[in-house]
Amino acid sequence: MITSLVVRLLWLSDGRRIPAARWTTDNRAGCDAGGDAAAVPSRSIEVIRRRRGRPLPADDPVYGALCPDGEAFGPVAGGARRVGPLPSIAARVHEGIPLRVLRLCSVFEPASGQLVAARFDPVGGMQTHTGELTRALDGRGVRQLVVTTRPPGAPRRERFGAHSGVVRLGLPVPLFRQGYAWPAAGVLVRAVSGVDLLHAHLGEDLAVVPLALAAARWGRCPVVLTVHTSVRHTVAVTGPRSAVLKSWGGWWEQVGERRADAVIALTPRLAGLVTGAGVPAQRVHVIPSGVPDGLFDGPSAPEPLVGLPPRPRAVFLGRLHVQKGVDVLVRAVAMLPGVQLMLAGDGPERAALRRLVASLGISDRVRFLGFVPRTQVPGLLAAADVLVLPSRYEELGTAVIEGMRAGVPVVAADTGGVSATVTDGVTGLLVPPGQPAALAAALRRVLTDEGLARRLADAARRRSRDYSWEVLADRVLGVYRDVLGDVAGRRAGSLG
Repeated sequence: MITSLVVRLLWLSDGRRIPAARWTTDNRAGCDAGGDAAAVPSRSIEVIRRRRGRPLPADDPVYGALCPDGEAFGPVAGGARRVGPLPSIAARVHEGIPLRVLRLCSVFEPASGQLVAARFDPVGGMQTHTGELTRALDGRGVRQLVVTTRPPGAPRRERFGAHSGVVRLGLPVPLFRQGYAWPAAGVLVRAVSGVDLLHAHLGEDLAVVPLALAAARWGRCPVVLTVHTSVRHTVAVTGPRSAVLKSWGGWWEQVGERRADAVIALTPRLAGLVTGAGVPAQRVHVIPSGVPDGLFDGPSAPEPLVGLPPRPRAVFLGRLHVQKGVDVLVRAVAMLPGVQLMLAGDGPERAALRRLVASLGISDRVRFLGFVPRTQVPGLLAAADVLVLPSRYEELGTAVIEGMRAGVPVVAADTGGVSATVTDGVTGLLVPPGQPAALAAALRRVLTDEGLARRLADAARRRSRDYSWEVLADRVLGVYRDVLGDVAGRRAGSLG
């Protein structure tokens, strides 16, 4: 399927790109935000308006992304769409003109008020990361179109912030999520000619890299690749699916890292592995996930844990997935009489975990909270005595950063890049992954030693200030500007 997508995109681009002599840095087609219509080569207009000879409908979401200062995902005033030249890339970089970014990710934060099927993992680090990054960059004037999957109940198109939009694709069913890739290929082909760069986010998804590379070839735009979960270096084989993912996905990840104009790794560990595999160090950047300042600085939402027995309370925040090792946590809690466990999140392992809880005889001490909206996370963590991340493999663990920011002691499995955030004995406790007894012992230490818990929480809160999205978004924007500056230099050299 992936091969057919690449072949399709490359076939679509064959003979249809703007000739190099006419594709200069000063005549790229797009929207004239200033309102003055200007003539552009007819071929440039045709690339945006047509795909395989068919005109785009008036409500096509791509138009809204290319003209975000007009009505969201609809025609500009009077029903006519202005098409004019974008300023040169060099001008955008050096004069502060807003950038236009096409963001490709297999998951994104749920729409406001949306209830997502469990198999779509509504709470997860990548969903949070892509949503918060898009929001922070939108606040800095960056125009963005997000292309992602369409979980059940989600709108196909949605305005996001002041300047951006989200297009969700695929069938709205809780199975075969990667069915989004086929319609995404068409949207990417139409949208890429009107943006400055494409930013792809790689998780456990085989389609993202080939889609991004083929679309970038079509539109002749640079690619930034963020690796959220390295299937090549981090994913552990736990069954047939993960074995296929590690084999095929690892190969595509390597191709993407080598061909991308910039690679963003969440941890220094992963950055070292990427450069060790041959990617030039100057193209690899370390920018972790973060926490929005306003989420924990304001008053917490009402505590969503009404009616529970008294403390101590352990909280897990994330996806109910084999990767997350929630079964290890359940077995550890079974060794700790009186400890209450709250599982905040949903996912494909929910039914299996319920059966495990019942078999261990601790149903009265384990509560499945389901999907907890972001606005309620501070209240949830305020009710916790310890936050636990028992993952079998993990690139970073956004929930850990949220727990640190909330001032909750953290106990985490020492896997992947978690140790880049949690320093054992200083900002939390680390245990070997997959060992319930070791996890139970660490939880017992935190829950019975108030002085230790307080020291860990205070140090973690201080450390969490390094993970503000206000800071991290500026670093991502710096990567964009470096990449576009390099592209402008290369194009100027080729034209000279």
